[in-house]
Amino acid sequence: MLTKFQSHITTNFPELKDKKLLLAVSGGIDSMVLLDLFYKMRFDICVVHCNFQLRGKESYGDEMLVREICQDRYIPYFIETFDTFEFANENKLSIQLAARKLRYDWFQEIISLGFDYVLTAHHLDDSVETFLINFTRGTGLEGLTGIPAQNGNIIRPLLPFSRLEIENYALENKIQWREDSSNASDKYFRNKLRHDIVPILKELNTGFLDSFQNTLDHLQQVESLVNDASKLVYEKVVEVKENQLEIHLISLLQFKNYKAYLYQWLKAYGFSAWNDIYDLVEAQSGKQVFSETHVLLKDREKLILFERKSSNNSAIFIIESLDSKVNIPLKLRFYKGVNIFETHSNCIFVDESKLKFPLTIRKRQEGDYFYPSGMNGKKKLSKYFKDEKYSLLDKENQWLLCSQDQIVWVIGKRVDNRFTSNETTQNSIKIVLEE
Repeated sequence: MLTKFQSHITTNFPELKDKKLLLAVSGGIDSMVLLDLFYKMRFDICVVHCNFQLRGKESYGDEMLVREICQDRYIPYFIETFDTFEFANENKLSIQLAARKLRYDWFQEIISLGFDYVLTAHHLDDSVETFLINFTRGTGLEGLTGIPAQNGNIIRPLLPFSRLEIENYALENKIQWREDSSNASDKYFRNKLRHDIVPILKELNTGFLDSFQNTLDHLQQVESLVNDASKLVYEKVVEVKENQLEIHLISLLQFKNYKAYLYQWLKAYGFSAWNDIYDLVEAQSGKQVFSETHVLLKDREKLILFERKSSNNSAIFIIESLDSKVNIPLKLRFYKGVNIFETHSNCIFVDESKLKFPLTIRKRQEGDYFYPSGMNGKKKLSKYFKDEKYSLLDKENQWLLCSQDQIVWVIGKRVDNRFTSNETTQNSIKIVLEE
């Protein structure tokens, strides 16, 4: 196995040779074999070990074995003890998810000390189990492509090797390891697959692992094709703006498999109600679907994706005088005694005598109206928003400059005729919205 492993590293991970590597070593057979292989290949390695305190004395036995092996071989190491139960309760996570988050967050802390990669001991049988877990729970294509060999600075060099190969190597090389008693329990779904399902698959097909690896290779190639196609369609259909994505439905619906594209583009934003998302395409304007972090909004012929934020429609910001420097929620600047020049969306000229301090900056309220410049008479703000084709997001984000609750300026858009400077104005104020 050592020769086969050396060839695998040389072919697929040649960059590891001159890098500083962190090996995640639990004390179990897989990670102890990983440690032995890299030690014999004389790589620049350092061990990281997590004691999750989940199995009482067993956890400390694992820690002692890792510590002793590292000391005997003069391998530097980091060991961290976690209160996993407390962390899981505080963050409302399962024990497995809590341990995973603690582990990988800590790995990233250690790697920042000057290391290049973290190496874990996941192997081919782990990939089979992950495939079956995702398959039984329902998943997209990415859930059927197994455990990735590399994810950023996390590398899994044992993935092509089976559990049997690892066990044989450990026995032949008299490697010490610790058995995790929890692996014998069928309490966890993964263990039930490991003990009951996978052995049957191997019995039905003696070449099951080879067949499975071939299937993974094909699925990964298909996934690559899907990603390439998704990027090409994305460029035609999606418009990226500063704080949002706009998916243009007329362009999207030219593709019969548009649902697949929506899934590819939106899966990274935490959505799970996919049927609701697909229904948005034909829904009326204003319908929304939420993830924990984002909102997908139907707005006429677009789907708009933006980040969820706590509502601040009730927030009011006070401007005491013209000498005030306004930086929140917008950057406004006031200039006295200026000559009147042409008004545009980010710069207006108003009559100082018509302003009643303190001024306020606020969001829309029911019944708001104003007298838009360039028009005769007043107009409800809601009607103005409709005529200007504001999306729901645009409406929520629009700030108003007000004097005694009268709208002076739909900021960045339209000034109110009642306050605009003209040729008879004695004291004109220039108000600028700065970027």
